[in-house]
Amino acid sequence: MTLKSIARLALVLVLSATVISACGRKGDLDRPGVTSSNAAGTDGKKQPVEDRPFLLDPLL
Repeated sequence: MTLKSIARLALVLVLSATVISACGRKGDLDRPGVTSSNAAGTDGKKQPVEDRPFLLDPLL
């Protein structure tokens, strides 16, 4: 293998890992050092979130 083919393979692997790791649903953002019950800033009651289907859900 030449250096060019090794570099191309490494680039493909890095891009693939980046794309695969970006899959998923976005969750609540928690501040560091704050428990999830205190993060909302209310009595711990959160508004219900509508679960909308995503294009890739059948594949997962």
